[in-house]
Amino acid sequence: MKTTLFGAALATLVLSAIPTLALAGPIERACLRSDRDAANRRVCSCIQQVADMTLRGGDQRRAAKFFADPDRAHETWMSKRASDDAFWERYKNFGATAEAYCAG
Repeated sequence: MKTTLFGAALATLVLSAIPTLALAGPIERACLRSDRDAANRRVCSCIQQVADMTLRGGDQRRAAKFFADPDRAHETWMSKRASDDAFWERYKNFGATAEAYCAG
């Protein structure tokens, strides 16, 4: 009995020490890796939750790249391709929703 309780306690301790970054979505990982002052686990997790509600997986991966390369966002915004315009509308919706949902 003592061995079982000790094993359970040890497993809990080890599992809680494993970084949750591996479980995070692409937006949350990019947010946490960014050098922005406001990037912390609570904010980045909230932004990922909004991404899960508003963006498909491919859109999330594409948007995550904007954290490391903001020029990519500008190029997408300026693009004349219909697919980029459609993505940009989804991205704007995500941004506005994340701002409203995660601010404060």
